[in-house]
Amino acid sequence: MLANGQHIIQYVEKLAPKSIAMEGDKIGLHVGTLQKPVKKVMIALDVLEEVVDEAIAEGVDLIVAHHAVIYRPLKNIRTDLPGGRLFEKLLKHDIAVYTAHTNLDVAEGGMNDWLAEELGLTQVEVLDPLHTDFLKKLVVFVPKTHRDAVFQAITAAGAGAIGNYSHCSFQAEGIGTFLPAEGTKPYIGTTGQLERVEEVRIETVIPASRQSAVISAMKAAHPYEEVAYDIYPLDLPGKVLGIGRIGKLPEPMTLRALAEKIKERFSLTGVRVVGGLDDLVKRVAVVGGDGNSFVGKAGFRGADVFITGDINYHVAHDAAAAGLRLIDPGHNIEKIMKHKLAAFLAERLQKDGYATEVIPSQTHTDPFQFV
Repeated sequence: MLANGQHIIQYVEKLAPKSIAMEGDKIGLHVGTLQKPVKKVMIALDVLEEVVDEAIAEGVDLIVAHHAVIYRPLKNIRTDLPGGRLFEKLLKHDIAVYTAHTNLDVAEGGMNDWLAEELGLTQVEVLDPLHTDFLKKLVVFVPKTHRDAVFQAITAAGAGAIGNYSHCSFQAEGIGTFLPAEGTKPYIGTTGQLERVEEVRIETVIPASRQSAVISAMKAAHPYEEVAYDIYPLDLPGKVLGIGRIGKLPEPMTLRALAEKIKERFSLTGVRVVGGLDDLVKRVAVVGGDGNSFVGKAGFRGADVFITGDINYHVAHDAAAAGLRLIDPGHNIEKIMKHKLAAFLAERLQKDGYATEVIPSQTHTDPFQFV
């Protein structure tokens, strides 16, 4: 059984909801349709013509990319020019393109967490908070026969998480009453007769961002035609989401050693460094992509070194004057998402019994090289 394109994107948006993207970001479906079965998905950092050629050769139906294929307004689609040829090939071969950009950067377990993990950082926190996912309380009444089914469904959808604990709830047994009116098809009871049923009251917390998914899962698992449930707002902050991460290396190391480690971990031929190469560093901030606007935040948060791409000349001078060391490995270290997101999608598709294949793009898209 093949997964539908829209179903595949639901997995992506569970990891990286559109709602957490930065304002104005060009995310979502850019080319084609998701209303089709998908044999093969390719995960790419950039959608260049060479990447599209790779997708055609691999028999790909859907490209999930980090960088937008339509970033600036299109003035034309000329098929005698590289930009137009790219779209011609996508449309001729019915290849859809979906983009997850800053929502993947911000997401817990997304781009910046992957980078922090690859660097071996501990005690990791969000560098620049953007969203606080406030908690709500869900109360649902379930017949005892379906307690476990409903409980497992809502926790799988994101309910019941408190800190590092999952499946948190309070459950109490009691008697539920209802009288099915004419035209109903009750799972338990008879139309026109008052029923008394042994039920379980399940109380748990849900992040506001997961409310829709949790309610959908609850209703799908619940046997009743009309589900009795309540949602209560809570003045309790949940997870904090934002751009970048800051944490600590397991042991202090020199700036030179950290730069060499980054070259090795991300298969780079060189990096740009600002600061004394023999300086010891331990507290590290990282932002995937262009992090010029976060240099001040990294310094304010007490980072010894800030790792990010596309650092400008004058920004580098400002950082040096402020005593903040920099390592610029280039924008392309975000290529880590190709294997990470491919593994994430493949695991979930396989778990749900789909035969859809997921592959990371093998095309190297970094335009820069060191000589």
